[in-house]
Amino acid sequence: MLRTYLKNGTHLIAGTEGQVSANPAELPVWIDLFNPTSEEELLVEKLLGIDLPTREEMQDIEVSARLYQEQGAEFMTITALTQLDTEEPLTTPITFVLKGSTLATVRYAETKAFANYAARAQKANAIPCANGEQVMMGLIEALFDRLADALERAGLDIDGISRSVFRKKSSAKVSNTTQDLQATIENIGRHGDLLTMIRESLVSFNRALTYHTSVDQQDKRLTKEAKARTKVLYRDVVALADQATFLSNKINFLLDATLGLINLQQNQIIKIFSVAAVVFLPPTLVASIYGMNFDYMPELKWLGGYPWALGMMLLSAILPYLYFKRRGWL
Repeated sequence: MLRTYLKNGTHLIAGTEGQVSANPAELPVWIDLFNPTSEEELLVEKLLGIDLPTREEMQDIEVSARLYQEQGAEFMTITALTQLDTEEPLTTPITFVLKGSTLATVRYAETKAFANYAARAQKANAIPCANGEQVMMGLIEALFDRLADALERAGLDIDGISRSVFRKKSSAKVSNTTQDLQATIENIGRHGDLLTMIRESLVSFNRALTYHTSVDQQDKRLTKEAKARTKVLYRDVVALADQATFLSNKINFLLDATLGLINLQQNQIIKIFSVAAVVFLPPTLVASIYGMNFDYMPELKWLGGYPWALGMMLLSAILPYLYFKRRGWL
């Protein structure tokens, strides 16, 4: 899908979908390629005089394959997140191609940040969008806003997990508590994966901004407004990275605490079985002695032998229990 946006005073207007004008005077400020066909890619490549990266090249982890200059254009590929409102967020590469005053974006997943920015950019005096660089900065800010919202929701969820782990009722059944802790571990793992993806995305943003700043400084094209926005974006990256690191550390702590609680529950169960084994061992010994098949036993013909044996078994079970109770082992 090929979408174009043209400058119209202080805002953008959407061009005809799937079409782009070859007239230099009508060159779009922003060309958005979403799941582009080969014909759409060839059309944009011919218009801008560049070679767009393939999907495989966009997914390359090498920095040199993600950030480079070619044919007078600046290529920057970042890792963005999609489906942040669901329980299964995904990472997706997005390539920004800055050629003159035109920005081309190549992506293969729908992100709300792009839709939100496009809607705002079509309102007069809403956001700066005079050239491709300003559009790119606006898109990065929109992606940051989505990441910040995801971190805020993750922080609230992690606080809820913390309360559920450390404020459980002692009267709850062991089986129910174990099931709750298992669900808690799954929830912790899900949030840990989300934070890992957010940190990966922030690293890619940081690299792209650093590269763009260094390239612009070499060409001496970076305006005072662009420098100010870049500094703000840098601060946003640092702030979000610090928040993601803090939440990751908290997630690791909660994971350790949850596993510790599960170990305590298992130890408690083993303790109960151990005490039960010790309590029933003396009665078993008494029963074994009086169950031996010998012809001559002192209590064999005794009228009170049976009650005596039962009493000894009961007493031998009660005494260890009272001893453990007094020592505080139960």
